[in-house]
Amino acid sequence: MHGEYKVPGGKLVVVDFELSDGQIHDFRLSGDFFLEPDDALECINAAIEGMSPNGTIEEFSEAIHTALPSEVHLLGFTPDSVGVAIRRAVTGAAHWRDYDWQILHEPPISPMLNAALDEVLTAAVGEGLRGPTLRIWEWNEPAVFIGSFQSVKNEVDEEEAAAHGAKIVRRISGGGAMFMEPAASITYALYVPGELVRGMTFADSYAYLDEWVIEALKALGIDAVYKPLNDITSPQGKIGGAAQKRLGSGAVLHHVTMAYDMDAEAMTKVLRIGREKLSDKGTASAQKRVDPLRSQTGLPRETIVEKMIEVFQQRHGGVMGEVTEGEWDAAERLVEQKFATEEWLRRVP
Repeated sequence: MHGEYKVPGGKLVVVDFELSDGQIHDFRLSGDFFLEPDDALECINAAIEGMSPNGTIEEFSEAIHTALPSEVHLLGFTPDSVGVAIRRAVTGAAHWRDYDWQILHEPPISPMLNAALDEVLTAAVGEGLRGPTLRIWEWNEPAVFIGSFQSVKNEVDEEEAAAHGAKIVRRISGGGAMFMEPAASITYALYVPGELVRGMTFADSYAYLDEWVIEALKALGIDAVYKPLNDITSPQGKIGGAAQKRLGSGAVLHHVTMAYDMDAEAMTKVLRIGREKLSDKGTASAQKRVDPLRSQTGLPRETIVEKMIEVFQQRHGGVMGEVTEGEWDAAERLVEQKFATEEWLRRVP
């Protein structure tokens, strides 16, 4: 068995082992991490030897913690990350370069059609009709995107939304509400098979799927980091947030919205951001919660998008593609039958 896990913001963890009589044997840990003292490596190998391959990440991690000497330094990885690598080996997880990626960057469309297209393309990946795909959103009018389980009444001031020309769109993923204007945000979506994140916890998968964009932001001079569960942030403030939806086929929708040139005053009028949420973020003003990419880079939005695509291709490959005619048709039908209906929009009033 062979498993690999690139720790987000850290190092590569590699495990190799044999399975015999329902136990792990000849376990070998390797990677480009740092570990002191040297003999701690053998302590880790010995800790996993003889364990069940069906153990949890937490069980593998606890075994390693118990076996390590008191004075040990692990840099670029943790006992948990060894557990993830083991689980990925056992479950047959895939790696980014195992796939032929397609990258989509279509002209602007309506916010509601964007939301429908996310569902259609994720389903297509799950059904084997298209390969794993990265899509950069473009939209042609303001919108308030709310999470699948949010209350319209609690999250949105509908009069203010109408005054700003923003339609309300309920997406299929969870998470919070966002006020999005066409040139003020950067949104991307990944449509991937479940095998790519197999063996990971939900929390691990968020950071794993966004590591490439953290690298792109750093290349633009932003000291970006991932803050669990689903925030991309920097010392100057929050940059954006991620959300996921997993379909019955196993396919995963992972999409992220980052603020480029946010109208903070408009956001606080359109969204009903309560004191509870602000206190959780440790800020006194909603206008300080999100820091636009424009203020940190001074670059045009198009340049940032180009850098994102460039870094993705360098890391994972990928060729530019197009949404097929059948996918457009399916998305338009889904808007009519689902996303544009009051039943879907107000399923949580």
